[in-house]
Amino acid sequence: MNMFKNFLMKKMLKNQLKKAGLPEAEQERIIAMVLKNPDLFQKIGNEIQEKIRGGMNQQTATMRVMEKYKPDLKDIMG
Repeated sequence: MNMFKNFLMKKMLKNQLKKAGLPEAEQERIIAMVLKNPDLFQKIGNEIQEKIRGGMNQQTATMRVMEKYKPDLKDIMG
């Protein structure tokens, strides 16, 4: 089941990153990071959405949440 979940997540991420116009190598790097710790990225996404619902614009919300999780993201990136 976990393999299937990873496959679906990878497919969804690839679609979103392709729409964003990221190069293939960058897409693969981001997908690998997300698959390494999907729970962390789920938590980050949820917190960003909460801030947006609270009236913050998307860019500011993303920056603030990413700053909060900077040490965790550095660990994933190696």
